[in-house]
Amino acid sequence: MRSLQLSDPFATEGFDDFFRSMMRPVRFEIVTPAPEIKLEVREEDDAFRVKAEIPGVNKNDLKVKIDGDTVTISAETKQQTEEKNGKVLKSEFKYGASSRTFSLGTGIDAEKAEAHYQDGVLQLTLPKKPSSQSITVAVG
Repeated sequence: MRSLQLSDPFATEGFDDFFRSMMRPVRFEIVTPAPEIKLEVREEDDAFRVKAEIPGVNKNDLKVKIDGDTVTISAETKQQTEEKNGKVLKSEFKYGASSRTFSLGTGIDAEKAEAHYQDGVLQLTLPKKPSSQSITVAVG
């Protein structure tokens, strides 16, 4: 005679461990990106005015490079550790480097360019190079 055997699909060890692991607290480590550089570019008759929002960066860690009509703004934030007592359990400060490069389509007079950084905002004044005027030459 055959014996009847009952089977419980939820009684297996793997299945039980799976649901128990879902009830454990989960730790997420958030990777913070480098500082994001947000721009506003305005064109005036004689110059371009650029505002770059770069919060949390030291003025000495900013670089502006002008190459023809291309401008590159680079920023770096560095980790400043000051541990007196205890250890750091969580830090959400942003560390790293970032840069933005953009082209203005018109040559810039790099010798007369000005940059000011205050309260997390970099302001650039980029004078346009005098464009050579086009003339029509009569063919004779």
